[in-house]
Amino acid sequence: MAEIENAIEVRDVTKSFKVYLDKGAQLKERLLFRKRCRYEERKVLRGISFSVKKGEAIGLIGHNGCGKSTTLKLLTRIMYPDSGTIKMNGRISSLIELGAGFHPDMSGRENIYTNAAIFGLTKKEIDARLDSIVEFSELAEFIDNPVRTYSSGMYMRLAFSVAINVDADILLIDEILAVGDANFQSKCFNKLREIKAQGTTIVIVSHSLGQIEQICDRSIWIHEGLIKAEGTPKEIDLEYLDYMSRKMQDKNKKSDDGGAEDEEAAAQSGKRWGSGEARIKRVRTLSADGSEQNTFRTGEDIKLVLDYNVNKPVHDAVFGFGVFDMNGVQCYGTNTRIDKVSDFDLSKSGTAEILLKDVKLLAGEYMIDVAIERGEGIPVDYYRQAYKIQMLSAYGDAGIARIEHTWNLQR
Repeated sequence: MAEIENAIEVRDVTKSFKVYLDKGAQLKERLLFRKRCRYEERKVLRGISFSVKKGEAIGLIGHNGCGKSTTLKLLTRIMYPDSGTIKMNGRISSLIELGAGFHPDMSGRENIYTNAAIFGLTKKEIDARLDSIVEFSELAEFIDNPVRTYSSGMYMRLAFSVAINVDADILLIDEILAVGDANFQSKCFNKLREIKAQGTTIVIVSHSLGQIEQICDRSIWIHEGLIKAEGTPKEIDLEYLDYMSRKMQDKNKKSDDGGAEDEEAAAQSGKRWGSGEARIKRVRTLSADGSEQNTFRTGEDIKLVLDYNVNKPVHDAVFGFGVFDMNGVQCYGTNTRIDKVSDFDLSKSGTAEILLKDVKLLAGEYMIDVAIERGEGIPVDYYRQAYKIQMLSAYGDAGIARIEHTWNLQR
């Protein structure tokens, strides 16, 4: 009876890959330089087991390389396990890679037919869904253009629209919701909630814990090819964040002496500019208890800490910061001049702390710009996208920031 209630059954699955150290590209090279064909075998999954009930939504979380995406590809049968079994009950629809299965020279309309056919729909079924797919994608104006002319966001819209309109029993998603503008992301979330309510089983791989908490009933934390923990998203996310915070602290301790190298790389990438009298050496965020972390919940206090070096005295120094969402929209920005903090000169290296109280940003990832200026806006060190934070939210509302409100319904 239990198996009938499950849409997915994964039992003792292992998967490894051969990683060639220096593989020859041609047959001649392989024959003459046999040592170059040496490889090491990397075991990505070491025997994982889990079940997903029909109509349940689960999130797979973990650091890069832990085996999340490999697990999802095994579920889609893009690849097969070395050992163990996987049982899938029902029609599968997947969003594994952006635009996978699209032919660049075919139009959006033609790709809808091709992609939907891969998911098992007949031409008659696709005909019946075509208008709904095009309408959801908001690409009616471009639907007969070759998809090679589409932006990455347009690719995502079309791929997502096809995947959710094939009446699948199981929907598999790998980081796909990280692409697209805020309005379309909100539309996708609402659609996922709708199809989940209709009984579709959903498996999502994402680094955005906010997405997991908004959509999923359960989180599975994969660590070094094994399931480390599973349970409700709020419980597992906190365990995962605690682990990642400790890992980040260890990494920062080791990299304290490597700041100059990072500064040079940032300058070369065009993310940093200024006269250089002072330089921001390190950016970090602290929680209320003083521990270093970069993931917070809506409504928590965040302490932003800037360590800086002074190479030459800076008169009338101004510190500033800005918070941007991943689409580049500024959520907030201020500086010590705007806040009427007393004028001061920088004569020696030190630390600047900014306490951000009751931060109302909603679930998502945000970039922080930091800057030191001199006088009336002359940049000393402007560091764009210096630090990234992630917000989790227990609320289901949409947008960038939460606005406190009350309802008064007259009956």
